Amino acid sequence: MVADRLAPFGATIFTTITALAHEHQAIDLGQGYPSWEGPDFVKEAAREALLHESNQYPPSMGIGILQRAIADRFLVTSGIEVDPSAEITVTSGCTEALAATFLGYLNPGDEVVLFEPAYDAYPVGCALAGAIPRYVTLHAPDFRFDETELRAAFGPRTRMIVVNSPHNPTGRVFDRAEMTLIAELCQEHDVVAVTDEVYEYITYGTEHIRMATLPGMWDRTLTLSSIGKSFSVTGWKTGWAIGPEPLTRALRAAHQYLTFTTPNPMQHGAAAALKAPESYFSELRSMYQAKRDTLVAGLQAVGFQATAPEGAYYVLADHRSFGFANDVEFVRNLITNIGVAAIPPSAFYHRSTEGDHLVRFAFCKDEATLRAALERIARL
Repeated sequence: MVADRLAPFGATIFTTITALAHEHQAIDLGQGYPSWEGPDFVKEAAREALLHESNQYPPSMGIGILQRAIADRFLVTSGIEVDPSAEITVTSGCTEALAATFLGYLNPGDEVVLFEPAYDAYPVGCALAGAIPRYVTLHAPDFRFDETELRAAFGPRTRMIVVNSPHNPTGRVFDRAEMTLIAELCQEHDVVAVTDEVYEYITYGTEHIRMATLPGMWDRTLTLSSIGKSFSVTGWKTGWAIGPEPLTRALRAAHQYLTFTTPNPMQHGAAAALKAPESYFSELRSMYQAKRDTLVAGLQAVGFQATAPEGAYYVLADHRSFGFANDVEFVRNLITNIGVAAIPPSAFYHRSTEGDHLVRFAFCKDEATLRAALERIARL
């Protein structure tokens, strides 16, 4: 039964942390949602659509104006021109795109290469499809993988690799040499690359490389993303998948029976978002870089070992100087006695001891919230 395969995952760590944080009225630096609302022009487009566009079922694979906006934006950032109707599928967030990809493309017993720490939807996606994850660790403190370990993860049953860059929770942005090696292994072993690029515009002076742009990789890459992180509308759950028709067809076979479609107003809002000027994205990066620097400096001042991430909006910090046995103990104390919520990263490893010396803080919060959290953390 699928329920048996999912049983080991239990309740998500986010659910547990959120409940504990609410109970103790803690400042939430745990879950990765911004403490502000999205841009007015994006919300206005959704509002106008709610009032003046159809509120019946939109096309299952996405409304035309959003598919076109995704294609236009992808051309700007990748140089690849895609067929909006045949090669772009709108999904209910990137999480649904992941689920549809796993279910549509994998057979029971197939193997999937996952970098860990891994977003928890990846191993769950494997479980849903009956696939077997093969883990490759991003080793602290710089969170790079070992080439020998990566090569050893590929075998005759390998069907897929999931590449999340910019990476949650480490903040790594895979460099060109790393991406090229992954691409070479995909072609050598006839493996499909699924790229989770929801933080694609949140990088700090580091080049974001799209796997689909590397030689020989368009035909074997599905590029997944969403507007939630880049436009501060995480609750809209509006995402997409971009890829060649054979891969898109497999994803769509599952998508039409998962959510079938995505709410119409959110799609109109997303189309408006993706037409934003380049200045929007540069200002987004500058804003987050300032928040990153504030949090990293504050954590270091208190006694954490913390390195500034290259992308996304999380900091993984080493908490061992404070004397706690593991990350769960540390986070429980942080919430109940200090009043700040964070995430224990051991939840992102299949062997929890790999990450139990770390703690994840999110800096997608306004300046006042970050400063108040750091004042409390100083009591450690």
